[in-house]
Amino acid sequence: MSDNCRVSEALYVGLCSYIGTPTEVAVRREMSDMAEMIMKPVHRHKGVIQMESGSHKEGFRFKSSDMDIMFWDTNHKVMTDLSQSSVFDLSKHSIILMEDSDTPPGFVRLQVLTSQRRSEIEFSVVPYNDGMYISCVRWRQVMLTMVSRMKTFNNAKTHGPCANGFIDDIENDFALCFHCSHWSRLTCYWRKRCTLHNWPPNHVFCDILENGCHFVPIGNKISADENELEWRLSFSHAEQKLVYSMNHTQFLCYGLLKIFLKEVINLDIEETFLCSYFVKTTVFWLIQIGHITWCPNNLLDCFWKCFRYLLQCVHRGVFPNFFVPQNNMFASKLSTVKGARSRRCLLEQLNMYYEMGVTCLLKSPTVREMIEPVIYNSFVRMETLLYHIESAANTDSCIRREMFQKGFSEQDIRINYLILRLITVLINQSFTEYETLTLQQCTADVLSVTGFINLSTSSSSDSTNKKVYRSDRLTYNLLKLAVKVGDVSCLLYLAMYFYRTCRYGEALHVSALVRSRLTQPFITVDRERYNKCVAGWSLSKRMKKVWIRDVCLQKDVYYIQELVLEQRAGQDNGCIGFISDSSSSDSDNSESDSKDESKSSTAGKSSQSLFGSQNQLLFPSVQSSSNILGNDLALSDSDSD
Repeated sequence: MSDNCRVSEALYVGLCSYIGTPTEVAVRREMSDMAEMIMKPVHRHKGVIQMESGSHKEGFRFKSSDMDIMFWDTNHKVMTDLSQSSVFDLSKHSIILMEDSDTPPGFVRLQVLTSQRRSEIEFSVVPYNDGMYISCVRWRQVMLTMVSRMKTFNNAKTHGPCANGFIDDIENDFALCFHCSHWSRLTCYWRKRCTLHNWPPNHVFCDILENGCHFVPIGNKISADENELEWRLSFSHAEQKLVYSMNHTQFLCYGLLKIFLKEVINLDIEETFLCSYFVKTTVFWLIQIGHITWCPNNLLDCFWKCFRYLLQCVHRGVFPNFFVPQNNMFASKLSTVKGARSRRCLLEQLNMYYEMGVTCLLKSPTVREMIEPVIYNSFVRMETLLYHIESAANTDSCIRREMFQKGFSEQDIRINYLILRLITVLINQSFTEYETLTLQQCTADVLSVTGFINLSTSSSSDSTNKKVYRSDRLTYNLLKLAVKVGDVSCLLYLAMYFYRTCRYGEALHVSALVRSRLTQPFITVDRERYNKCVAGWSLSKRMKKVWIRDVCLQKDVYYIQELVLEQRAGQDNGCIGFISDSSSSDSDNSESDSKDESKSSTAGKSSQSLFGSQNQLLFPSVQSSSNILGNDLALSDSDSD
């Protein structure tokens, strides 16, 4: 075997450990997509669709990655031709016409055709050529004003087409955009090219076309001043689908280029010429027309060909957009003296790396650690296929990180019932095991919160005894059903319910049941013991038996009196509270340092710990326990099977 093959395999193994194995990447994507599918009807009901984009959505978990979220109003209807207006309700919708006839490639103008306009459009329109057009500058200000009002959003500022800021220590980019179900005529060449080269696969290609594209509020900057009437075409959804269609070697090569860009090319440079979007576009071009063999033992060659393409683009000063090749993405940078100077410096730097060959990868500390052992010892060889086999502990750790960071429940009981109705439809459909698990956890979350909202509603002074009784039974049934489908921590909601309704014996029994499950040997011992104990269990059973998490307390939902003060303090700080389960399986605690921490998908919510340990008495005012439970309470370990 050649040295290049050995080093490529070692690099593949190292990147699997650092970026993610095929299983881990599949878990991240499928659970994220399922969460989006569940919440989409809720967003439609509220009138604003939101979509996560960027590297986090694609399956990366770099510590430096930010959260990119796009929003658009469902009442804003964009069309590419006047004939499409017949399908819209002019009394309800703001009709917008896209114009791309005399704009730079990749940019359009948006003309408002209806007089009935929403307030944000009314603020943003400006007159032009006897028509009313939406200003991208004013539209960005709308988004910036919205996020500046959020208590948890710090240091809000405009960043490109987005409102940028921090929620805790996580950087967020929020883009208020427009969605169009039809594609611009500028993309016709891309569609022909996809058919010619047979990439992406036909089902991915059709999915991309069906979901349309977006327009984000940023104009062409080739001239000195930004043209406020121009909007940039965004293909975020299409790019996400293209990344999903990559094989794992292609995905790791994409990640390797991102690492090399950050740790080598852009190191100690304040205003960079290249960004990660150029890296992504490079991989798209090379997959489609590069004629490369994408396999683990050829990873070095894959990287090198991508690097050479990037070098050629910088040398020519032309970097064609993958969807609209007429759009030279370097043009705006090269239009300034500073940008031209940055390009010359970058070209010198890339030429130096080109002369070094693939050994330039050793300049990256992350990559050097992966391949040095193989370079210095010719007898070392990595088995790439072994890294496709995941232990139960590793798989569960990845699933739990992804699943327990997602928030599904709402404080509006009508929205929760809407989610539950959707769940009754989804449970009859066929999903992967990771998607099914996400649906199961969503069900438990919504049932738990809905139960307490219902209990608070029935406690009003005008409620009759019969109404209170029925509501109490409904709450109990909702919480018990949540226990049957959710993780171990769902039992604490039931314990709080019993405590609130003065059934202290039942509350202590449930608390003892939680403690007994948390003290099982495979909860706190090493991964090998965990793998042995849960061998043969389904993911659903493992979740219900041994998975624990922090119990979130929604700020406007009343649980028990002892927690009201903490919830109020959290609300003043723009936070939600949680009961912290500090003991978790070793599969979480011993997570490798090379893994990047997951970013919270519940933007705008931070956390505040209310209890330090599960061993702390949850209900300190109760001094005695009860050994006898009512017939309606039949909770034991067997219920979770």
